[in-house]
Amino acid sequence: MHDVQPEPSMSQQEFYLDSNATTEVLPPIAEAVMTALTQEYGNPSSSHITGIRAKARMERTRQLARQVMGADSGKVIFTSGATEGIQTAVISALQAARQAPLPRRPLLLYGATEHKAVPETLKHWARLFDLPAEVRAIPVDERGRLDLEFIAEHVDRALMICTMAVNNETGCYQDLAALERAIRTHNPQVPWMVDCVQALGKLPLALTATTIDYAPFSGHKLYAPKGIGWLYVREQAPFTPVIAGGGQESGWRSGTENGAGIAALQALFEMMLAESGPLADHQQLLAYRQTLVATLKRAFPELVFNQDHDCCVPTTLNFSVPGFSSKELMDLFDAAGIRVSSGSACSSKVTRSFVLDAMGLPAWQSESAIRLSFGPAMTEAELTAVCERIESAVGALATSCLLESDAVEDKFGLKGLIQLKAGSSCCWLYVDPDSDRCVVVDPLASLNERLERLIRCQDLVPVAILDTHGHADHVSSGVALRAALADRIPEQYRAVDELGWPNDCGTRRTLGDGQVMPALDLGSSVLVRAPLPGHTDDSVGLFLSREGRDTLVGSDIDFAFCGDTVLAGTLGRTNFTNSQPSALYHSLVHLSVWLSPDTLICPAHDYHHQFATSLAAECRQGGLLSQVIEGSLSERDFVVRKARLDEALVDEPGTELLCGADTGSCSAEPPVAEISSADLKRWQSEGRVMAVVDIREPHEFALSPGAGMDNVPLSRLVDFVAQNRYRLESDPLVLICRSGSRSQLASRSLRRLGLGNIVHVVGGYALS
Repeated sequence: MHDVQPEPSMSQQEFYLDSNATTEVLPPIAEAVMTALTQEYGNPSSSHITGIRAKARMERTRQLARQVMGADSGKVIFTSGATEGIQTAVISALQAARQAPLPRRPLLLYGATEHKAVPETLKHWARLFDLPAEVRAIPVDERGRLDLEFIAEHVDRALMICTMAVNNETGCYQDLAALERAIRTHNPQVPWMVDCVQALGKLPLALTATTIDYAPFSGHKLYAPKGIGWLYVREQAPFTPVIAGGGQESGWRSGTENGAGIAALQALFEMMLAESGPLADHQQLLAYRQTLVATLKRAFPELVFNQDHDCCVPTTLNFSVPGFSSKELMDLFDAAGIRVSSGSACSSKVTRSFVLDAMGLPAWQSESAIRLSFGPAMTEAELTAVCERIESAVGALATSCLLESDAVEDKFGLKGLIQLKAGSSCCWLYVDPDSDRCVVVDPLASLNERLERLIRCQDLVPVAILDTHGHADHVSSGVALRAALADRIPEQYRAVDELGWPNDCGTRRTLGDGQVMPALDLGSSVLVRAPLPGHTDDSVGLFLSREGRDTLVGSDIDFAFCGDTVLAGTLGRTNFTNSQPSALYHSLVHLSVWLSPDTLICPAHDYHHQFATSLAAECRQGGLLSQVIEGSLSERDFVVRKARLDEALVDEPGTELLCGADTGSCSAEPPVAEISSADLKRWQSEGRVMAVVDIREPHEFALSPGAGMDNVPLSRLVDFVAQNRYRLESDPLVLICRSGSRSQLASRSLRRLGLGNIVHVVGGYALS
């Protein structure tokens, strides 16, 4: 670690490719807003000249909106945005439904890939209006197109049907003419709302020529500010004002109109309607997409697009890369100065995409999806720079051995312990610091390809690929990984038992209680195996020491891979058919003798993002383990109380199998110490003694390095703690990452391990 003075910086130019979430305000539009705020700020309801001018601008903008939408009749109501427009449409339709006879088993229909604002609004107002209608999703095909036969079969019972013109995640556009035929043939009067937010500026619209009843729009999706939008309402469509008061907007929507927002829309509409201007036409946008597609395919040869470009607007690309989560890809692009998103941006949590799930795409595509979206103001120069940046990002991945490349010679070294995760499951790769020998512990099928690539790229020698027990929630991928790496495994280690331990391990070591156990020499390191039955009858502990002594006491053992015997906050469950609760009791007693209180225990599952734990950390939380170690709990009482814990486990179909009961001890951790980026700069200027550590992954650090900092990625946090334990107990440590999320997780983990002098930078580089 280095004591550093330089301030953190993310100096790269930003390339914003998340336009489906929001857009910048273009200079001419910003100028129009400022003029409205400082010079033409009249209230349209005022009768003096300033008010008359404001009203004239508002009515001029309304007429321009009609031209943009292709709507020479019907209402055009200025709103705060699309969500308000959706509320107004739904309330209007449901209020009309309340006053008419209900069909048998009434429905409220919406597209399965619809923005969550629509189904949630339908459910909310149906409940408040006490309407006994089922809110039902209309299925989509693998392209995202709505099932017209389903609509034809069910729309006769619908009180309202809601669809969207363009999907916000995939860019898929619906065939509105075909939709209209399916709807009106079977229910000519049903209120029909079409969310047109993502269609603005990307598809030609002619609303008057359709029977669409409601069409909400939002300005901030196309270069206007947030907080302004409008709603189209067809002539004769049911209408109920949502906001009553002073009677503005002809009584349709009361409240003083947003003059600055309306001025922004006027500037936007004039830009859209101009014969030549800064906005690219459809053919130019198609060319931009083609260039981006070609770049992405070169960068990620195995990339899969989650959309059919033949029925998608050209400004949205949705893709997945095998072996990479959406979080990893977002972090990579962010480090390269490119802003993209994972699916919809209406949730800050990175999760699987309900849109891609509805389309029936494989789970891995949904879990790793990235949405790249741009607007018609994109320029050739920006496109070229973006493509160059993508290629540089991929080059960084290659130096981390996460992508194959023959052109990369300067690779990041891989020594010590690395944690890889798939969901809550953990896999561990240990590389001996003084040789090229390595071992894999608890391999996972979804990580096999990455592990093979890392081992080959780093020219490592896999001595063993091991499981700590027979897993109940998945079949070990060790067999497949050993087969893939057969040419690299030394011949004497190829014959193995059921858990992957070599039949000819070659050596033995004595543990602290005098028991002699089989061991594997890894160069300067040694790995010892000891039985730990309980969670399963075949559970073992794998104890790794960087010391090659014949007898290993607890302080000699750096890492203990105990599978699901001891997890952060709990113990492994013992209600499987091959579990032995009494044996678990004795295994815990053995661990307390074999390990030191601070030996890092590396589990097979990490449900609370704690990375690792220790006997001391678990005993500080109280519970069964501490009582076993203290000798205050008998074997019989342990079995009874452990059974009660296991009874609380409920395995839901389709969800991850829990291998340990949640005792709540991890979620009850005290808050970590936090500072802002401004505080960090001040501390550095004051010359405070501290270590500042960037915990992003190596490829992120390479793309945008923190000046003078050490790079300790989360995947190597456990190894970092093992090597720096004593310094971490004394010197202040400041952790920083991209957004503050990873540094907060790391800080909590370190505090739980008993290291208190830890601080993380809130907001990370994003707020620096």
